[in-house]
Amino acid sequence: MAVGIFDSGLGGLTVLDAVRRRLPDLPIVYYGDNAHAPYGVRTANDIYALTTTATEKLFAAGCDLVILACNTASAAALRRMQESWVPRDKRVLGVFVPLIESLTEREWGDNSPPREVAVKHVALFATPATVASRAFQRELAFRAIGVDVESQACGGVVDAIEDGDMILAETLVRAHVDALRRKMPEPDAAILGCTHYPLVEQAFRNALGPEVRVLSQPNLVADSLADYLQRRPNMVGPGTESLFLTSGKPRQVSDRATQFLRRPIEFQAA
Repeated sequence: MAVGIFDSGLGGLTVLDAVRRRLPDLPIVYYGDNAHAPYGVRTANDIYALTTTATEKLFAAGCDLVILACNTASAAALRRMQESWVPRDKRVLGVFVPLIESLTEREWGDNSPPREVAVKHVALFATPATVASRAFQRELAFRAIGVDVESQACGGVVDAIEDGDMILAETLVRAHVDALRRKMPEPDAAILGCTHYPLVEQAFRNALGPEVRVLSQPNLVADSLADYLQRRPNMVGPGTESLFLTSGKPRQVSDRATQFLRRPIEFQAA
């Protein structure tokens, strides 16, 4: 029985690793659309088309539940997919909601009206497409009032991570944090709104300083998935084999993934 995890590239491996630690016996099919990464500079229609194509591949691999471990896809495509595309016997979930539930100190599935929360000033670091979608602000408004959100589009960071140039990625992170602080000098919390960003999380923490609470997604998504499957065990699909699939060059993607996770990863052509 398998669950699918999708990302435009390698960032979703941070979520996969957290899910593996939380649910070690759960088969996972991971699909990275490396041939078309990054998504963060694409149009909403393009992101939707690529995301539905990838999700179809995960359904075909035996996954009834797919996690969009890509904030850009979650922001630009998820709502449209859920409203008009996802089959009735399948589920596609994003990565924003677990993050916002943690930020607003809500339990899983708490659908009570929005209310005042402790955090008042939030910095959102994300891809240009995620920032443009305003999906984070929309989801936050369902749960909290009185929260000021300042967004920073972190151009170039995903590209540098995918290329394995972590020195450039960390340099860009510092520049983007400086730009954000010019707009919001004293954030209470910072959201790392891309699943690639945990790979440079320490750079964000160093640039933001110890007084800023930094929320990163992998462990939050893993805990939320465990809760979801406990409530809906029927959503674990019929697949029994863990796989790593890519639209890119399997050898190249495997080498980069092995470097990121520091353990052997073998991708297959999707």
